[in-house]
Amino acid sequence: MNIKFSYLYRDGSNYKNHNQIVFSNPNSRTIQEIEKIIREKLIENQWFYCKEWNVPDMHFSEFNYSSQIDHDWHEFESIEETIETVTGSVSIDQFLLGLKGQSSPLRRTV
Repeated sequence: MNIKFSYLYRDGSNYKNHNQIVFSNPNSRTIQEIEKIIREKLIENQWFYCKEWNVPDMHFSEFNYSSQIDHDWHEFESIEETIETVTGSVSIDQFLLGLKGQSSPLRRTV
């Protein structure tokens, strides 16, 4: 089965822009194993920086980094098995390997 990674950007006014990436799962990793690795790399068990995770940026076109209510992190939503067609350019193993290589700044508090 393939793996669907779902995440979103939620702006300061609570508007949401969702995205999903379907990765191949050639080594049949379990959802529990995948989610454990992902959660270890999240900021406060919820957020991440899309550029550091090499996933598409889901900010709205009106996004303003200088705004006091908007921010630059994305929110992890879920991970699940799926029979949907692969949309990611790498496998789930390659994606997770990239996360494992992240340094401690990802663990900082927001």
